[in-house]
Amino acid sequence: MFANSLIQNNIWTVRRAFKKNKAPIWRALERELSRPRKNRREVNIGTLADKTGDGQVVVIPGKILGSGEIGHKLTVCAVTISQSAAKKITACGGKLVSLSDLAEQYPDGKGVRVIG
Repeated sequence: MFANSLIQNNIWTVRRAFKKNKAPIWRALERELSRPRKNRREVNIGTLADKTGDGQVVVIPGKILGSGEIGHKLTVCAVTISQSAAKKITACGGKLVSLSDLAEQYPDGKGVRVIG
């Protein structure tokens, strides 16, 4: 019940961002977050390291898992994140941000990648 309310809050956050800014990334994230939990994405740190570069901003509409290593800075937003993944991201100088903060910092969605 509690997790579902967090997802609903995230859905409303991206819906408001889409209505305000008309950026297609927020509509796509709304659709991804509305999917059933078993269909959400799970991404390992190693996959993030392979698919991203230094200083990129990434959204994962699912969970980040701690398998693998990362050696560059990222700004990451995810629905959930494992403790080991959070430690690895912050240890290399990256940041973890909430979806509402991301929508405020990047209202048009330019420079934000959806991975998973």
